[in-house]
Amino acid sequence: MSTSATPAQNKVALIAGPTASGKSDLAVRLAKAWESARGGGAVVINADSAQVYADLRVLSARPDEEEMQGVPHRLFGTWDGAQACSAVDWAEKAKAEIAIAHAAGALPVLVGGTGMYLQVLLDGIAPIPPIDPDIRAEIRAMDVSQAYAALSVEDPERAAKLAPLDSQRIARALEVVRSTGVTLGEWQKRKAGSIAGDIDLHPLVLLPEREWLYDRCDRRLEIMAANGAVAEVEALLARKLDPDLPVMRAIGVREFAGFGRGECTLEEAIALGQQSTRNFAKRQYTWFRNQPPPEWPRIDSRTVDIRAQFDILFHD
Repeated sequence: MSTSATPAQNKVALIAGPTASGKSDLAVRLAKAWESARGGGAVVINADSAQVYADLRVLSARPDEEEMQGVPHRLFGTWDGAQACSAVDWAEKAKAEIAIAHAAGALPVLVGGTGMYLQVLLDGIAPIPPIDPDIRAEIRAMDVSQAYAALSVEDPERAAKLAPLDSQRIARALEVVRSTGVTLGEWQKRKAGSIAGDIDLHPLVLLPEREWLYDRCDRRLEIMAANGAVAEVEALLARKLDPDLPVMRAIGVREFAGFGRGECTLEEAIALGQQSTRNFAKRQYTWFRNQPPPEWPRIDSRTVDIRAQFDILFHD
């Protein structure tokens, strides 16, 4: 991901980090501080792949009206669960919302923990053609060791960057080179659609102390269970959607569905959901610690001083 300096009217704030790290609350605080200091508006734009779905109000911890505190929020609950929202889909909508905010003289505040969404928005995406379905099926049927051996021959540079058991990335790289005749690395050099050169980005990554974060994950699942998570999952299952859709694979859906089928108690479903959430938060934590540019500030959620952290935002 990149950053680029452009005129002040193109300022964009970004608050990223793992789930339950306090991003939504901080985004609203920043919006309020901006409105107070600059007299203009601010708009919070969602960058979380679960919060985009209308069906996941509870399970995605989508902010309610009270938590929004009157600050406009965009791309929250925008997609119906029957329609998968890809990173490209989201990035196109996010670009439009950023442009609308700038046209209105408002500050866009991107907030979320989906790294792929942010990468596509800021860095663009490789224009890889559709993969031949027969090639995809053949590769997906391979044993991971067989696929890795093939990739080591057909795209040794990519193979050297991947763990031998990383089945998903190995399959992706192999299907790209076999279907297109061009390696994934070469395609990635042709990325297009980046917004980085058009905005003045002010990022902040929240990386709180892990035990504090995991405790918040656990308490969040308990709150979800007490505030309609089971009913939300029942309503989602009643739609009989394709189980491979992202909305059906969201954390909590499988766990509370198991309770609904009598396969476990509610307490067991909550415990399973808590473990899934902690595992997810751990993966996000590692990603945000290592993947964004090193100059992006990383800070503990509990010690953020809005004006100090975003001071440059408040000056032209």
